[in-house]
Amino acid sequence: MAPEMNDGGTHSGRRPVRPTAADATDVADAATEGAPTAAPAPGADAGATERGADADVETPMVAGTEGMDETDGTDTGANTPPAQVSHPGPDPAPAPDAPAVDPRVAAVRRVGAAGRRWRAVQLGACAALLAVAMTAGAVAVGALRDGGGRAVATSAAVSPGLLAGGDLDAGVTSLQAHLRTQPRDFGSWATLGLAYVEQARTQGDPSRYPQARKAFDTSLSLRADNDQALAGLAALAAARHDFRGALTDADRALERNPYNERALCTRIDALVELGRYADASKAAGTADARRPGIPVFTRYAYAHELRGDVTTARRVLTQALDGATGPGDIAYVATQLGQLAWNQGDYPTALAHYARALAADDGYLPALEGRARAQAASGRREEAVKGLEAVVARYPLPGPLVALGELYEARGAAGDADRARDQYALVDAWTDLARANGVDVDLDTALAAADHGDRAAALRAARAEWARRHTVHTADALAWALHVNGRDAEALGYARQATATGYRNAGFLYHLGMIERATGHAAAARTHLTAALELNPGFSPLGARTARSTLTALTALTALTAPPAHTAPRTTEGGR
Repeated sequence: MAPEMNDGGTHSGRRPVRPTAADATDVADAATEGAPTAAPAPGADAGATERGADADVETPMVAGTEGMDETDGTDTGANTPPAQVSHPGPDPAPAPDAPAVDPRVAAVRRVGAAGRRWRAVQLGACAALLAVAMTAGAVAVGALRDGGGRAVATSAAVSPGLLAGGDLDAGVTSLQAHLRTQPRDFGSWATLGLAYVEQARTQGDPSRYPQARKAFDTSLSLRADNDQALAGLAALAAARHDFRGALTDADRALERNPYNERALCTRIDALVELGRYADASKAAGTADARRPGIPVFTRYAYAHELRGDVTTARRVLTQALDGATGPGDIAYVATQLGQLAWNQGDYPTALAHYARALAADDGYLPALEGRARAQAASGRREEAVKGLEAVVARYPLPGPLVALGELYEARGAAGDADRARDQYALVDAWTDLARANGVDVDLDTALAAADHGDRAAALRAARAEWARRHTVHTADALAWALHVNGRDAEALGYARQATATGYRNAGFLYHLGMIERATGHAAAARTHLTAALELNPGFSPLGARTARSTLTALTALTALTAPPAHTAPRTTEGGR
């Protein structure tokens, strides 16, 4: 059991999500169907093979497995809401011709593809391995010929913690080859869908999401309501930021198998991202009772961090790291500890944790990005720039792109202004690509555009996101978008709401202080700007600099406007 699991908490979806242990074991269990086994856990789907699809069901084509590099293809079912309750099989007809590609989208793909080719040369091919990180993890290879025409689940599993992102493409290729010979393996279809979700998330290519949806639909057409595919749909919906759909599909998976770890964890994530923090605490307790492990512990830790209980968060993560054995688990938990330390301004500790993560997996992107941010905050700007350049060269995602652009702006060397604009343009391209593939990018748009793009668009996006969900992150994004559009009186309430849970976030405090200054609350502005810089003085290359200059101006103004000190009249001895 996780320490103090019963005292509740919340979880943030702004961090990378650890693959669940069940992601490997779900498919491994499927591989043993038909052989003598121990009794399944309560709620597990015992005898699933006996409830296979009828033999006369048409064998599906291996939709979504051809053209691994054809990322411009479209999915005729891409616009189907992820929360839809029925999941028809994929259309066996060839996909329609791809529409013309926006040049900015092509630029994102070129950057990411070039970096991934370089990385692939370093790592080499590993055709039998598949890592599914953040939202997934089952590994499926091999084949078992089924002469009866029934839906089957045949896979040999390895721990996702043993694998790195460089093996993902090779693993997908292996799964595709397996499914061409065993197209009725519903478990491997679900695994392939999860692999596509992971490719989209980690490689900055959301065009994989429609392919993932098609793979899940195929799995469900072979075995209706199988919990692997339903949990995969939940992960897909969460990746697309459809958190209501994620919650619906996670609940459906848990009705089928209450012990599905992926569904349990996605349910926590969805509740947090919907701002239902009390419900998320209960969900975390349930998940811990049913499937305790690192995926649940890390969510529990962040639950406490969100409400300001950093001590408990650190203790839980430290205990999780002490119990981690695989390189993947070590890299993941050490990175979470690094981010926790960075948020508190403890850069040496953060760098030590990132070093441990990278010792376990030298290509773990969240650790590489975190290390670069900590280096920048420590004054090691050139190292930070090089580190982030390497990250975005491989996977041009909005977070590191904005961070690199701001570092260029802060450095101010010849050509840096153009370099910064290039990073922000790639963010726009990524959001276009993500939106075209069913991702709700309003929060990403609001955060990036408010400071580095179209401010009116930032406000529209922030309002749209707030209409869908009320979280500390959406409150902060809306507050800042209102501020940059000159609507500070309206912004103030949202900025205060963003900090109401006790979450110790220097960026939130900075936004609140700037809005308070704009609304004439000078004393409160000084308090919160000071708090932001004391908490994490390097929280943002540009934001921290602005906070310091604003605080200096407020202090000077206070000195100028303060009434002169009253001097008591001098008296002679004896009171005369």
